[in-house]
Amino acid sequence: MSLPKGLAEDVASNLVMVARLIDEEPEQAYAYSRIALRLASRVAAVREAAGFAAYATQKYSEALAEFRAARRMTGSVELWPVMADCERGLGRPERALTMAGEPEVQKLDKAGQVEMRLVVAGARRDLGQLDAAIVTLQSPELASNSVQPWTPRLRYAYADALLAAGREDEAREWFAKALEADKDGSTDASDRLAELDGVDFVDAMVEDDAEVDEVVAEPLGADDVRDEPEFDDEGEDEDDFEGDDADAVHEADVVREADVVRDAEVVDADLEEPARDEPVPPISKDA
Repeated sequence: MSLPKGLAEDVASNLVMVARLIDEEPEQAYAYSRIALRLASRVAAVREAAGFAAYATQKYSEALAEFRAARRMTGSVELWPVMADCERGLGRPERALTMAGEPEVQKLDKAGQVEMRLVVAGARRDLGQLDAAIVTLQSPELASNSVQPWTPRLRYAYADALLAAGREDEAREWFAKALEADKDGSTDASDRLAELDGVDFVDAMVEDDAEVDEVVAEPLGADDVRDEPEFDDEGEDEDDFEGDDADAVHEADVVREADVVRDAEVVDADLEEPARDEPVPPISKDA
C-alpha cells in the first residue's frame, strides 16, 4: 500500500512468482525475489520473500540479513526460528542454541515453538549430541494424536534422530506415524520405510526395454543364416523348355500380347476423343 499503483503491481507480480517457484525451482524464485528487492527494498514483505528465496537456495548469510531487515521493519518474532536455522546453515550451531534461550522464543505461537524445537534438535545433532536431540523432540506435540500442520515434520525428525542413534525399530515406528500424518507428501517417510524394510523399487518398463535391446543387439551366428537357392538366368529362353511345357508357355505369351493390343486400342480411343471447348474463366484480382 505504500507504493504507487503501477510499481505495487510489478512488485506483487514478482512476489507471486517467488511463491509459485520456491519449492520446485528455487533458483528462479530467487531471481524474481532480486527483482522485487530492487524495486522495493523498503517493504518488509519484499525483504521477507527475498530471505526465504535465499534460504531455499542455501544462501544462508544473505537470507539471515534479509530476515533481520524484515524483523526490524515489523518488530515481529515469527522469523526467529528460521533465523536460528540460518545460523546452523552457516556452521554456527552454538548461536542457534543461544537464540533458543532468548525471550523472543516465548513470544512465538505454537507453530513457531515447534519449529524452534526442530531447529534446536538439528543444532544438537550438528554438535554430535544425538541423545540430546532425541530428548529435545520429546514434547507434548509429538505425543499428541491430533494431526497439525507441523506433525509430519516433527515425527519425521524424531524418527530420523532415533535412526541416527541406532534405534532402528523405534525409528521405523515413527516413520510410519509420520507417513500416516503426511497427507501432502511433505516428507519422504515412505521411502525411508521402504529402505528400512529392504524394499527396492524397480521400473518394469525400463527392465523390459533392456531385455529387448539385448535381443536386438545379439548378432546372428553362422548357423542362423539359411542357405537360399541361387539362380542362373544366363542362356534361359523358351527354347530351353521341351514338349508340352514349351507349347503352354507359347500360348500364354500369345494371350498376353493380345491383351496388350486391346489395352492399347482403348487408350488410343480415349486420347483421340476431341476435347470440349470450354471458356477459360478470367483471373480475378483477388486471386
